[in-house]
Amino acid sequence: MENRIKEQQWLFSDRTSCHEWWPNQYQLLLAGLAYVLLERLRRVYLKRTAYATAQVTTLRLKLLKIGGVVIRNTRRVRLMLSSHYPDQDLFMKLTRKLVPR
Repeated sequence: MENRIKEQQWLFSDRTSCHEWWPNQYQLLLAGLAYVLLERLRRVYLKRTAYATAQVTTLRLKLLKIGGVVIRNTRRVRLMLSSHYPDQDLFMKLTRKLVPR
């Protein structure tokens, strides 16, 4: 359980630098929502992969923080990833499951 609490901190839930209460509460709410989304991603969509038991920081670094170019026009959004991205197949499989057509 202690590791799960640390994962919350890695999503910047402890960053409450504003002097007002509401912005700090909103920051904490966003961090909690991000944790729930990453936990669901790990539990449901990353079953039987190398990231099924990965920590939140690993998911952030390996699956979310990747280099690419976003090209947007009136009908579609294109995401052009680096050809040297090692988890490109897994990323594409996840986007097919998560993004409706």
